[in-house]
Amino acid sequence: MKPAATSAPFAGPFALGTLSAPGEAPFPALVRPDGHALDLRTALDAPTLTIRELLERWRERLPRLHALAADATGEWQPLDGLCVHAPVEPRQIFQSGANYRQHVIDLEVAHRSPDDPRTVEEARAEIAEIMDRRAAEDLPYVFIGLPSAITGPYDDVVLPSWAQQPDWELELAAVIGRPAYQVSVEEALEYVAGYTISNDLTDRATVFRRDMRAIGTDWLRSKNAPGFTPLGPWIVPARSIADPDDLRVTLKLNGETMQDESTKDMIFGIARIVSYASQTARLLPGDLVLTGSPAGNGMHWGRLLRDGDVMDGTITALGAQRTRCIAEETQ
Repeated sequence: MKPAATSAPFAGPFALGTLSAPGEAPFPALVRPDGHALDLRTALDAPTLTIRELLERWRERLPRLHALAADATGEWQPLDGLCVHAPVEPRQIFQSGANYRQHVIDLEVAHRSPDDPRTVEEARAEIAEIMDRRAAEDLPYVFIGLPSAITGPYDDVVLPSWAQQPDWELELAAVIGRPAYQVSVEEALEYVAGYTISNDLTDRATVFRRDMRAIGTDWLRSKNAPGFTPLGPWIVPARSIADPDDLRVTLKLNGETMQDESTKDMIFGIARIVSYASQTARLLPGDLVLTGSPAGNGMHWGRLLRDGDVMDGTITALGAQRTRCIAEETQ
């Protein structure tokens, strides 16, 4: 685990995180923007508390969290020197694919048939119309990820030796705060406790099974290696985010901007994705709903992840994460 930065920029009076002092067990923390943290086990007199357990009583606990954040006399400690873990351990991860308009258009244009008679401009315009119809008439594309792929926001990411085309996908993640089953689009955001940052790493070479093309995508193989989902650093309460459908998603690779897009470009907004997932599955407190990645992935740039690469990911009002890629050692 890497130590936290000395500051913690995010919107609102507080955020939630999971921290630890060197050599000690992780603890659930209330974090202030000035770079100080409060151990919620002590503050709430709950010795075994975790962030997920806190979310299970989210509406009941929220007023108390606001009061704690405003109390300067609490046992606040500086983030400097503490280690930052993934903010929550979800039971389920719901991931959205092909959900950014420009990203899908770029992919469709790049994979046109060589004998396609359309110009690039004509192809983009036609595909844009299809995306508009999809937003109005179709359903989100959602699949399941594994919690074992989650790692902390500052941890190194090991690139498996079998991953030939590892790629980045920075995404906004909604964190569920109430059990949600068959909820409407209109009420879906009432079930979201807050938001955090996720980087949904993908090995492009294993997205499709070469031996079973008719089966389609293989998300188990391509997305769920250990550490392939850096998460955090913080969960920022939903009420601190004025408009989650208008946040800037930016990823830099070794200091160079690769992704830089607003969540306004999403084909399906957060409410539609949460509602759609809940029509089949029961979403539980602490679960993650990833909302898809904007244009600017490595396949677009012709530059995929390799040993020593450093990814800096930021989303407006949610803080920042930094992860370094390490090639898996082979024997």
